[in-house]
Amino acid sequence: MWTGKYVRSPLVRSLINNMVSEGDATETEQWYRCCPDLLGESVRPLFVQSHLDSDTKTFLKRSVEKSGWMFTQLYHSFMSSVLSPVVSRTSINGFLGRGSMFVFSAEQFRQLLRIDPEWRAERLLDLGAGDGGVTEVMGSHFREVYATEVSAPMKWHLQRRSYKVLGIDEWQQTGFLYDVISCLNLLDRCDDPLHLLRDIRRSLVLNTGRLVLAVVLPFQPYVEVGGRWQRPTEHVKVKGKKWEEQVTNLNNEVFLKAGFEVEAVTRVPYLCEGDMYNDYYVLDDAVFVLKAADDTE
Repeated sequence: MWTGKYVRSPLVRSLINNMVSEGDATETEQWYRCCPDLLGESVRPLFVQSHLDSDTKTFLKRSVEKSGWMFTQLYHSFMSSVLSPVVSRTSINGFLGRGSMFVFSAEQFRQLLRIDPEWRAERLLDLGAGDGGVTEVMGSHFREVYATEVSAPMKWHLQRRSYKVLGIDEWQQTGFLYDVISCLNLLDRCDDPLHLLRDIRRSLVLNTGRLVLAVVLPFQPYVEVGGRWQRPTEHVKVKGKKWEEQVTNLNNEVFLKAGFEVEAVTRVPYLCEGDMYNDYYVLDDAVFVLKAADDTE
C-alpha cells in the first residue's frame, strides 16, 4: 500500500522542504538502506548503493507544491470519484494529467548500467510506460524509443513525447531486437509475469541486451481491470519477510528459472505525486539489471 506524507501545516511543510533540500532526513535514508549480510551470496556483491540525489529532491519538491493547489486537487478528487467505478486509476490519472511517477534519476540509471553520459545504443523499449516521465530519464541514450501502455490517455501522453507506441501484443513481433528493455513496477500488475519475462528474453539483443526491472517489495500481485482489482492468472510467489530476503528469492526462484542473471541491484523509493491528502506517496522498490543467462533449462 502507498504511504504518504501529510504536511498541511505551513510550519511542517517548511520543515519538510528543508529536509528534502538538505537530504539529511532519517526517513529518506531508510528508502535506500540495505543490509548486505541478509542478501544471498550470489546477490550480495551485485548490490549498488543509491542515495537521495538532486533529481529525486526536485521531484519531491514539485510534488509538495502541486499538492497545495487546492482547487486543482478538489477537481481531481471529484473527477476521480465520478470515474473510478468504470475507469482504471491509470486512465483517470492520464486524463487528469496527474500521478506522475519517479523510479530513478538519470544518474542512478547510468550507475546501474555502468554507462557514461555519452553512451548511446539503438533501441529502448519501455513496457507499461505510463505518461513517459521515467521513459524520458532513459531515452536520451537511445536513437529510437518504443513504449507500450494499455491506457488510452497515457498512450496520448507518450505520443505527445514522440515515442513510438506499440501494442501489448506487438512489441515481440517487430522483427528487430532491443538493446534495453525496461519493465518498471509491472511484474506485479501483469496477468502472466513469467510469460512476460520469457518474451523479454527473446526480444533482447544477443549478449549485450539488458533488462532493467523494478519490483515493488513486498511483492503483492494484482491486476487492474476497469475499476476493479483481481488476482493474476499466473501466480508468482516471492518468499521472505525482509527486502533483502525477497530480493534473494526473486533471483533464485524467478529470474534464474526465466533464464536471467542479475548484474546489479539497488534499493530506491518508488515515488508518486500526491493529492489533496498527501504530498507524495512512496513504495519500496528493488531495481535490477538482468542479462540473459548462457544456459537455460
